[in-house]
Amino acid sequence: MLHKARNMVRSLQLAAAFAPVLLASGAGAQGLTEQQQFARGIYQELVEINTTTATGDTQKAAEAMGARLRAAGFPESDLHVFSPAPHKGNLVARLHGSGARKPILLVAHIDVVPALREDWSVDPFKLTEQDGYFYSRGSGDDKYMASAFITNLIRYKKEGYKPDRDIIVALETDEEILDANGLGMQWLIKNHRDLIDAEFALNEGGGVGLKNGKAIRNSVQTSEKVSIGYLLTVKDRGGHSSLPRKDNAIYRLAEGLVRLSKYDFPMNLNETTRIYFTKTAEVDKSHADDIKAILAPQPDPAALARLSENPGYNAQLRTTCVATMLEGGHAINALPQLATAKVNCRILPGEPVEGVQATIERVLADKQIEVTPTGKAVLSPPSPLNEEIMGSVEKLSKEFWPNAEIVPVMSTGATDGSYLRNAGIPTYGHSGLGSDVDDNRAHGKDERVLVKSFYEGEEYLYRLVKMLAGGK
Repeated sequence: MLHKARNMVRSLQLAAAFAPVLLASGAGAQGLTEQQQFARGIYQELVEINTTTATGDTQKAAEAMGARLRAAGFPESDLHVFSPAPHKGNLVARLHGSGARKPILLVAHIDVVPALREDWSVDPFKLTEQDGYFYSRGSGDDKYMASAFITNLIRYKKEGYKPDRDIIVALETDEEILDANGLGMQWLIKNHRDLIDAEFALNEGGGVGLKNGKAIRNSVQTSEKVSIGYLLTVKDRGGHSSLPRKDNAIYRLAEGLVRLSKYDFPMNLNETTRIYFTKTAEVDKSHADDIKAILAPQPDPAALARLSENPGYNAQLRTTCVATMLEGGHAINALPQLATAKVNCRILPGEPVEGVQATIERVLADKQIEVTPTGKAVLSPPSPLNEEIMGSVEKLSKEFWPNAEIVPVMSTGATDGSYLRNAGIPTYGHSGLGSDVDDNRAHGKDERVLVKSFYEGEEYLYRLVKMLAGGK
């Protein structure tokens, strides 16, 4: 009798977990399997919670995903929703395995960058399915992975899956603010390291590249550039605008920025980017000759110049610095007393940060332009090319995308994987999400993911984690 009662309770819990999606999805869910409907429902719930860093509520999102897991039968002892500050939330959940091996950590951030309704063709905080895409802020960055990990953790629970290692899911806040004092992964490492300790982690950063609808590569991010900002400042005594002088704070700053815009840091390939370009030459026939020419013992400058015109390749080739904000003056009828600009640099792993500032100062070529770092660079070592991970990715990828090359990549952006690597947890950016290589809308207007890629990627992650976790 007790056994039957427990089964009934479990059935009710699972029904509660699935109920919202079965009632809500409408026309967009027609033709989907029950599992796909369930995945869509969690995705929709998560993207429709506004988690913009400054004004949104990641605590609400963390609690909503915790409620999903609780309804699926996860005990309170394996669910932790932390709120380090009002409207800031992190979720850590665990599916217990046999303990034969150290846990695997699945990481996704739930905060998003701002999105203004007037800029978008659809409401950025509603899940809109049209023209074969899901539109919403965070649809790809990074609520696809967050919803997939929660969906799959519930699926494992439902199946009674017993892995060889614990599977830990960590949904975190504050990834987008690029602040070493953030209340997401940095806070979890400092305050709850025991809950997230793992042999390695899967995170965002490497996806499936599509060209004309066909998968050409499946990327595994093993390292990332170091992000740091610099404030450029020019001060002047000012004066009345009716008496202009050649020595003008705005002009001095503008001329320095023009010099910076024309400067390219030297090419510097590391182990990951060298393999990346070697693999890319096999699939990008239009640039293959130039890629081979820059991989030669004596790189061809002309080939390097042509490749550098491609923003994606240029970012893999060298450190980059770009002006992103500009401000100057205080009145229309006064000469400017202050002009400032903010420059964001993405530094190659292994290159000294101090050298980048020295280069900026040299290129600006004006001692009146003061250069000041606006943050602290987070340096982290690349994760090794783990044979188990790379072998599993290659084997499974052939089933999903037979013609795609497995390509290790260096992320030109920044993720919280750097904090995990520094904490001794090798981290690999790998999403299984297919997207057009020429249509990257992360952080931009009308962010979107292919509907087909969403369901395909969710299934891919489900199977990949099972391969890496073992058991039965």
